[in-house]
Amino acid sequence: QLQLVESGGGLVQPGGSLRLSCAASGFTLDNLAIGWFRQAPGKEREGVSCISWSDITYYSDSVKGRFTISRDNAKNMVYLQMNSLKPEDSAVYYCVAGDSYRALVASGVGRYWGPGTQVTVSS
Repeated sequence: QLQLVESGGGLVQPGGSLRLSCAASGFTLDNLAIGWFRQAPGKEREGVSCISWSDITYYSDSVKGRFTISRDNAKNMVYLQMNSLKPEDSAVYYCVAGDSYRALVASGVGRYWGPGTQVTVSS
């Protein structure tokens, strides 16, 4: 079965940190671009960060300097380290794998999507 599964979400206080993980099964991530997207209730889906197969990275202005995306091809995993979290970071976070880094960054076009993990930043 080809799937992505996110983990690591939860409730954290403002200023805290979380690390999200994205695990792939049934296929390898080596040659794919991977992105993290988020969607809060009543808001449009937002591209947070992407990483190409050659480790080129993209961050949205809202998370630049606070979030770090990385990949471990040996483990077939991608991570999103989130620091200095703010209440406005609260959302369901999705992991996406696609063939084109540019398409992923520009339009969120991906071949595989995970079910999402909830991140809540609140005191």
